[in-house]
Amino acid sequence: MTVQPKHTGTLQASQGARYSRIVAVGGYRPERVITNAEVCTWIESSDQWIRERSGIESRRWARQDETVIDMAEAAAFDVLRAAGMTADRLSAIVVATVTHPYQTPAAAPALATRLGANGIPAFDISAACAGYCHGVSIASDMVRGGSAENVLVIGAEKLSAFTDIHDRGTAFIFGDGAGAAIVGPSDHPAIGPTIWGSDGEKWEAIQQREPWTQLRDQWFVEAESGKAADLDPAKAYAETSLAMQGPSVFRWAVWSMAPVAQQAMDAAGITVDDLDVFIPHQANMRIIDAMIKQLKLPADIPVARDIAETGNTSAASVPLATERMLREGIAPHGGLALQIGFGAGLAYAAQVIELP
Repeated sequence: MTVQPKHTGTLQASQGARYSRIVAVGGYRPERVITNAEVCTWIESSDQWIRERSGIESRRWARQDETVIDMAEAAAFDVLRAAGMTADRLSAIVVATVTHPYQTPAAAPALATRLGANGIPAFDISAACAGYCHGVSIASDMVRGGSAENVLVIGAEKLSAFTDIHDRGTAFIFGDGAGAAIVGPSDHPAIGPTIWGSDGEKWEAIQQREPWTQLRDQWFVEAESGKAADLDPAKAYAETSLAMQGPSVFRWAVWSMAPVAQQAMDAAGITVDDLDVFIPHQANMRIIDAMIKQLKLPADIPVARDIAETGNTSAASVPLATERMLREGIAPHGGLALQIGFGAGLAYAAQVIELP
């Protein structure tokens, strides 16, 4: 016997905007400035060595009581002001982060409530340094697919909470902050196709040293043997900090990400001569310089170098660099920008956007 479906009609589909755009960008940088001189009190190094190796002169760290949600909230209000919007016009919130300390619940629902937008869809994504560019792509598809009209995309990280300050390979790299964008409808193409992907074969290149469950299991073992009081908090902190295979990550970023950036331009139907600005993930100044050479960017195209004063802020990196370039008049409003994020996973995403 063949079972017949009850419904024989046609489902109604969502109707979205034909195109999408970034309406505005905003950002938040914590007050505390960590200089290279301070870093060198933790590790055996020098200001010159750090600058030559990474291009970093200083970075911002959040207060101990300042959370990922706190920073995301500050960036959200900044971008809402820039867009001339109130939170009741938001249709959804996407938060890109790998440093919200709770596996669940996500940071985004709490952020929505703080903004006065409780009830709208709000969720986190975990794509590390590529998270913001992932978020822009997701938001663009939501706007064009009809499931949202104005989407708040935020990259927010408190990497200082996951940094082993005595690890000479990573102690000088990371910073904290939040960058934000609002993606909404457009009457012309303003966000190009996203070129994205991942390489799980290099999963261990950037990772948390040990999973949270490892510490839990260790605690149970020590508790059963009566030694739980002897557990060393400093050791636990180091075990859950971020580890990076610097040379392999450097090679991957230099040789694999320039072709991805080129594909994003090809998909958008433009050449390097059409670009007004290049905004790569702020991972390392030497990686940025290598990508410039591989892409054969004209010398007059401004390139984001926010890393010098902000460090590597993972998912917050690209939006913070964008906000700075627009605020300081380095990038033209309405110009074309090539943006690319890449990092742990290994994950990456790139797209050409029209600057707000």
